[in-house]
Amino acid sequence: MIATILVLLCTFLILVFAEYLSRYRGVHSELTRKFVHMAVGTFVAFWPFFMSWGNIQLLSLAFFVVVSMSLKFNIFRSIHAVDRNMVGEMLFAAVIGVLALISTSQWIFMAAMLHLSLGDGLAAIVGLGWGDKNQYKIWGSTKSRVGTIAFAVTSVIITIIYVIGSGNGGIAVVVLLPLLATLAENLAVRGTDNLVMPLLVAFVLASGR
Repeated sequence: MIATILVLLCTFLILVFAEYLSRYRGVHSELTRKFVHMAVGTFVAFWPFFMSWGNIQLLSLAFFVVVSMSLKFNIFRSIHAVDRNMVGEMLFAAVIGVLALISTSQWIFMAAMLHLSLGDGLAAIVGLGWGDKNQYKIWGSTKSRVGTIAFAVTSVIITIIYVIGSGNGGIAVVVLLPLLATLAENLAVRGTDNLVMPLLVAFVLASGR
């Protein structure tokens, strides 16, 4: 119970801080949205190390409800102000529960969520900062080569950490997983990558155990 309360408090503080940056410091809403995406997602990645799978599933459901209400009433403008499909935000909340439902390994859950939080987040930030002159389109969605490279490099680092920490996998996983994850992050557009990509990561790592 104490762990759950602390988790909710920390998540709420992240959202409030992002809202403060957006409303009163003039930080671009895309940056505050990605800050929340990366901070909350990275925090979530380590939940299985101190919380039960059941509690994580319940928190995922709570997140889904909060995101739905925030979208409807525009409560947290720092994460909704970007003009884009809101499916991704809903799937971000949902995939936490799905991963907790199918996962049997804390390390696999961690790796999948870090791909979603750090990989996807850094790809977006790098693309926003340095991707103007190297953009390409996939199914109508704009990507950047530097953003894709940032995701791939982050994926390699996360996979190496997984292999060392869990003792599972090897060089084949370190090579194969970043390739598949990068492909999924590119092809699953309009927010669906928030579901497809981490589930693919979990599947590949579970298959390699």
